[in-house]
Amino acid sequence: MQNFSAIKNILDEKYLQYNSPRFIVTDPISIPHRYSTKEDREIAGFLSATIAWGQRKSIVQSALKLMALMDDAPSEFITNFKESDLRRFKGFVHRTFNYTDISVFLYALKNIYQIHGGMEKLFADGLAMGGMDHAIAHFRNIFFEVPHVVRTRKHVSNPLSGSCAKRINMFLRWMVRKDDCGVDFGIWKSIRPDQLICPLDVHSGRVARRLGLLKRKQDDWKAAMELTENLRQFDPDDPVKYDFALFGLGVFEKF
Repeated sequence: MQNFSAIKNILDEKYLQYNSPRFIVTDPISIPHRYSTKEDREIAGFLSATIAWGQRKSIVQSALKLMALMDDAPSEFITNFKESDLRRFKGFVHRTFNYTDISVFLYALKNIYQIHGGMEKLFADGLAMGGMDHAIAHFRNIFFEVPHVVRTRKHVSNPLSGSCAKRINMFLRWMVRKDDCGVDFGIWKSIRPDQLICPLDVHSGRVARRLGLLKRKQDDWKAAMELTENLRQFDPDDPVKYDFALFGLGVFEKF
């Protein structure tokens, strides 16, 4: 890699700049930060990450609305969820995610916590079958055990079909990474930070290509893997910490 030291210095500097509580305020991760229990943070984080596309302000507003519809107690709501609770979600929409989709998600989450031991266990079990692509695919297979319409499947990405699974990888970063900066939670102990894949979108992809960290043209799973492998050269134990740097450079600095 050309200019290894220079690129590492840039990424380390920007990681320290953006991995800060100041980052939380306008980011979807602010939603799970409103809660203190593991399950509340998981459910709030997963739902917030699921709808994390478009303007960040709009994402946060929609996620706050979802939490309010769940009585601001997501874990308790999922535990006690019944069909009659669905009517309160009539009219909910965030871009292409609508009432039909949230209905499936509520049933799926209840099934995961009641029958399968929770989200962390599903991802950890899937990881034992292969890499993170298998972990996400396993989670997705169990998620859609419940009755659902085909349209809802697009809201849980499948890396085995080539998707970069940006929003799920972002959610996994929130749950798994642990440092002293107070942004990511680090509440999942059965997955290591070095097993994570860097979230990839148009912004981080553009920055990564400009820095020579990514050659693949498409923003797909192979590209996310390529980017993560290159980031491991800078920190093999915690490569996805540089998501903060790539995101900050792309979104805030228009690098």
